Amino acid sequence: MLDACKPTPPMAVAAIERETRAVGFTMASDAWTGSLLRSLAASKPGGLFLELGTGTGLATAWLLDGMDERSTLLSVDDDEAVVSIARRNLAHDARVTFTVADGASQIALLVAEHRSFDLIFADTWPGKYTHLEEALQLVRVGGLYVVDDMLPQANWPDDHPPKVESLVEALTSRPDFHVATLSWSTGLILATRVRRVESPCGAAA
Repeated sequence: MLDACKPTPPMAVAAIERETRAVGFTMASDAWTGSLLRSLAASKPGGLFLELGTGTGLATAWLLDGMDERSTLLSVDDDEAVVSIARRNLAHDARVTFTVADGASQIALLVAEHRSFDLIFADTWPGKYTHLEEALQLVRVGGLYVVDDMLPQANWPDDHPPKVESLVEALTSRPDFHVATLSWSTGLILATRVRRVESPCGAAA
């Protein structure tokens, strides 16, 4: 089986995993998702990357491992306690900027600044289950929007499955993205923006 070929992790992952276990953080991305993110990052030389939900920095490490020297990554989370682990292990890399802020406010700021990104990995509520439209505005044509944890997880509350179903429907019904749903790892959606959709007033949405 292909899944028996466990991906080789970036050097920083072992230390981050130890610290993640020590603080009892259970929402980190797994190695399979990380390997996909690394491969996708490598497909965007000189790319601009946005991670919504730093956590302890495991996915961050995989993204950085795929990025070239001209690429940059903005990683956002509202929990300083977990971001401090990411900073301790990854902040020496000048390509990454860690921002501790409310995700919704940060997305709104990026939209107001007319920013755009080659890849967005949305691993927290803002930009995924809330403020989805605003986050998708930040994906440039040819850019990627990636989410994980689409398959049932042990830590899901009872009211979470309908939210996942709504997200899947919202993404797969869009005319401006080509979407692949992957029943692999924790369940992923990979969406590529193929065009801008014109609003009734003529502005690109």
